Amino acid sequence: MIERLKDLIANNFIAKKIQEKNNILLRSRKEVDINGNGTSGYTIKEGSHKGIVLGHIKREKKTIE
Repeated sequence: MIERLKDLIANNFIAKKIQEKNNILLRSRKEVDINGNGTSGYTIKEGSHKGIVLGHIKREKKTIE
């Protein structure tokens, strides 16, 4: 019975370590600035396509005829 408890404690310890590492990675990610500067997409900040908005939502204006 002691061996079974040792195995459960060891597995729990490993699972906690993995969860702690995942939490650290999740907190260290930078959030993407969506809807920044009034856009509804993400603006590319570096490279040859700098300034282009990705995923921009465009709506057709309704005209009354």
